[in-house]
Amino acid sequence: MDRVARRLGSEPFRRDFGVDYAYLSGSMYRGIASKELVVAMGRSGFMGFLGAAGLSHDRVRGDIAHIRRELAPDRPFGVNLLCNLQDPARESANVELLIGEGVRFVEASAFVKVTPALVRYHLSGLRRAPDGTVVRGSRILAKVSRPEVAREFMRPAPAEIVAGLLAEGRVTPEQAELARGIPVAQDLCIEADSGGHTDRGVPTVLLPSTQGLRRDLTREFGYAEAIRLGSAGGIGTPQAVAAAFTMGADFVMTGSINQCTVEAGITDAVKDRLQGIDVQDTDYCPAGDMFEIGALVQVLKKGVLFPARANKLFALYRTYDSWDAIPEGTRRQIQDTYFKRSVDEVWRETREHLERTGRVAEIGRAERSPKRKMALIFRWYYGYTSRLSFSDPERDPANVQVHTGPALGSFNQWAKGTPQESWRNRHVDRMAAGLMREAAEILTQRLNALA
Repeated sequence: MDRVARRLGSEPFRRDFGVDYAYLSGSMYRGIASKELVVAMGRSGFMGFLGAAGLSHDRVRGDIAHIRRELAPDRPFGVNLLCNLQDPARESANVELLIGEGVRFVEASAFVKVTPALVRYHLSGLRRAPDGTVVRGSRILAKVSRPEVAREFMRPAPAEIVAGLLAEGRVTPEQAELARGIPVAQDLCIEADSGGHTDRGVPTVLLPSTQGLRRDLTREFGYAEAIRLGSAGGIGTPQAVAAAFTMGADFVMTGSINQCTVEAGITDAVKDRLQGIDVQDTDYCPAGDMFEIGALVQVLKKGVLFPARANKLFALYRTYDSWDAIPEGTRRQIQDTYFKRSVDEVWRETREHLERTGRVAEIGRAERSPKRKMALIFRWYYGYTSRLSFSDPERDPANVQVHTGPALGSFNQWAKGTPQESWRNRHVDRMAAGLMREAAEILTQRLNALA
């Protein structure tokens, strides 16, 4: 059955990415998708993306060096690139790091539009082969959850951005010329309802819709290369993998299930919690990095109060124009049970963080706008609860923030009664192989039944 599993999905995708299986593990921020996880995937014929978001440049360089030492030269790996609309300079610095390190595969996540930094990475690897075809020395795999964003990635790079990069000398005339005839990303992962940032999409709606968009844009621009579309979000069982390939997915990508493995870079205490959840044990709340607009993340609900408290903070933000306008009893409750410290201490820590990260102007803006200051204070809570999951979740168990989706609950049910019921027996590459092989068996049985 392994032979059939290796044939699932797109053969050109497997060739271009250098993998044996059309199966990737997605990045999970702050190194949850660890260097060890990426190495395990690469050694076994899959590919993983390093969770670089939230890590220092030195840490990312060190992790890349480790991966290269541990993987054979022909084994692929990728690194996450997170959109940063609030700090474009930081996003640009991250791109220059990836280019400088010679990273050939990037998972572009949380982008709502194509940015100059992303186009810079896209163009950096373009060259023309002797036969006239365009060669991509670097590849963007775009994670998208909305058709209008998918459209941006399936179009050629915006002419005004390319012209700007050319004028700055950051791309060559040949690269600028080649960009006119190819999409920004040849590979897009269509992300349905998932752990972390989510638009709560339905895969049976999103994937077919984007496939139709691919057809139309390929015809409009006369692309010579095929755009590949993968499926993510809710991939936790062989049935889900089989369903994705049945719908015509060129590859699949898993996320939530991988954070409950030996290789995941998160505390054992969090893994102990995650291995016991079911499909109904997650909830939605506003995302910390997009708090003001209420963009959603999906998080662990079982055994914690974080999602309820995060939603309460957002409701207060929408109702009141400043921290001082909130009723005194509510303010006291937040300081005593949410923050575990005074609001003055929270603001002092927030100021220090903004100063360390070169965002001093943000302090002045907050001092002039009480509502903005309240938003930053509430955002501190997200940082605090996230740090707990990486350090000592038992120190304040009610406030732990863990991004995860129901796919993990479905995997837990599938693994019940097997050695993989315990996360200590879950290795990311073995899980991937098991899911692909059983998916191949399911599809073979269905085809035989129809014969």
